[in-house]
Amino acid sequence: METILSVFVPIHKEGFKYIGVFAVATFLMMLMGLDFLVPIGIILTLWCAYFFRDPDRVTPQKEGLIIAPADGVVQSVKKSVPPAELDMGNEERIRVSIFMNVFDVHVNRVPVDGKVIRQAYTPGKYLNASLEKASQDNERHAILMETESGNDIAFVQIAGLVARRILCWAEDGKEMKAGERFGLIRFGSRVDVYLPVGINSLVAVGQTAIAGETVIASEKGREKQRDGEIR
Repeated sequence: METILSVFVPIHKEGFKYIGVFAVATFLMMLMGLDFLVPIGIILTLWCAYFFRDPDRVTPQKEGLIIAPADGVVQSVKKSVPPAELDMGNEERIRVSIFMNVFDVHVNRVPVDGKVIRQAYTPGKYLNASLEKASQDNERHAILMETESGNDIAFVQIAGLVARRILCWAEDGKEMKAGERFGLIRFGSRVDVYLPVGINSLVAVGQTAIAGETVIASEKGREKQRDGEIR
């Protein structure tokens, strides 16, 4: 039963038009006698519904926690300068990159309690989001927040190879809570989080993150960078 419920979860409203297009196309193929294409149409319709699923998440409640903004694999944890368009200076800070494949939930969530200070949309290429240069070259939407502790943190939605639309509902000046939905990327992409200066990541490369649930760092902690090993 739990497996069934994990599949039949709420669908984000942005997905209904795409699901409808695939469903109508499949129906038309049936009417036209293109039976050999019908199974493909059914599979694509079901996949589209699966892609736009929007399950509820249980966000850990503790002051200073920084939560994963996206589902996917932690692709890299390294020092990097935040996007220039956010005017955060040239000091390097830990960047946690989470790569979403086409089977991950693509609804993005705010990583920390705080206030949206600035946003910046940058047009660009559609390189494979797993590439390092995607952070600079790809289309992206960057958000700067001030946390309740007074730190600044940035997170960036990055379009991928097949992604062609970044959606963001965050508003400048708005107070938001960790785990709150703020955007969505279609189809396959990446989200980078630039942690506050002096804060280390609590996740390791290769680890699977769950948006709104996985703790990736803590403003209150000063422990060393965590490593991981495959077992």
